Amino acid sequence: MIRDVGGSYRRAIVETVHHYSGVRPHAASIDALKAEGCWNNDWEASLELLRRGGLGHLPSFEALVEVFNSFYFGGDPEGDPSAWQGFIGSEPLLVEREFFEQLSAAGVAWGFVSGAEPPSARFVLEQRLGLSHPPLIAMGDAPDKPDPTGFLHLASELCGPLDTSTTPVAYLGDTVADVLTVQRARQEQPQQRFLSLAVAPPHLHSPDERERRGLYEAQLLEAGADAVIPTTLAVLAALEPVLG
Repeated sequence: MIRDVGGSYRRAIVETVHHYSGVRPHAASIDALKAEGCWNNDWEASLELLRRGGLGHLPSFEALVEVFNSFYFGGDPEGDPSAWQGFIGSEPLLVEREFFEQLSAAGVAWGFVSGAEPPSARFVLEQRLGLSHPPLIAMGDAPDKPDPTGFLHLASELCGPLDTSTTPVAYLGDTVADVLTVQRARQEQPQQRFLSLAVAPPHLHSPDERERRGLYEAQLLEAGADAVIPTTLAVLAALEPVLG
């Protein structure tokens, strides 16, 4: 997790649902939906919230995507990012470029498996973080998580063939779908060592959200996370036993 999407992607879910139903879902409702492990795609999550809210006539998926992107990008997703006026402009970064330099210095090969649209992912990684051609699997490059196809492809790209590799592969995510992705990767590549690290999303880190954060972290562990870490920056410490 490298950016706080509470005021962007999650806000776009809220405003998209409100656009069609007049009701803004609470953050707890979105957390509960995400905890089911099969709503990693925020377009589909928005549509499901409308369905569960009892909207009589659901919009077409294509129409909903257009509305969602109008909130999130506020401009042509394939156009000039400097012209975007949407919520994407209010995403605090949770790491800096130096974090990835530290990973590389420790001998950790890294890359990204993201449910975000490619323009959004590239904008954050390349323009905001200044990473040069980072290994990336984004929306449309592989089936949505928790399908492990994209994760396994990236792991092979970074580590070599997984049927012969002795290099442990760790994945850090903040949703149940991320954890389940690792579980399913283990099923497909049982000879490979995988490590599932998890972290609660930023909107649960305020002191008044301590109880909800505890419940969320318990759901991550119940889904199969090997460890829940406090922040993304703690990942190197969590990998120390693996790195030796």
